[in-house]
Amino acid sequence: MKASLRSVRIAPKKLAVIAQMIRKLSAMEALDALEHTNKKAARIVQTLLKSAVANATFNDKQRPEDLIVKTIVVNQAQSYRRGVPMARGRTRPMRKFLSHVEIVLGVGGAEEERKDGKEGKESAKKSRKSDQKSSQADEKTVKGSASKKSKAKQSSPSSHSSHSSHSS
Repeated sequence: MKASLRSVRIAPKKLAVIAQMIRKLSAMEALDALEHTNKKAARIVQTLLKSAVANATFNDKQRPEDLIVKTIVVNQAQSYRRGVPMARGRTRPMRKFLSHVEIVLGVGGAEEERKDGKEGKESAKKSRKSDQKSSQADEKTVKGSASKKSKAKQSSPSSHSSHSSHSS
């Protein structure tokens, strides 16, 4: 359930703006949003998303309404090097960037099940942390009582020595 486009002549920065816009949307919402966006990058991503939806329906027998844009990755490809004429016969270099785009679609129902599993794991982690905190608190109380006793023993000999030094 994926589609990719390689070495398309548009800068990755411009594609990344559109990719961020449709990330985590359902496929139909993303197509609608792209249709109402007046940018070259939107046309490129729209055709790629249509291709990914067609791949999912034909190859994996998925319904287009259930699909969501799971990931969309925009990477920089090679760049064309061109020159712009300057004064005194010199040339200012200019780079024209190309991009690679990859869209991966997922099914909406599978995401909800994973979230439930994560919540169960998180609650188990929280209970383990609370158990650790309570055991640490018990250790502190035991250490605290032992340290009080040792302080009392240490203070009594020093107090006798301090009295003896004051009496002289």
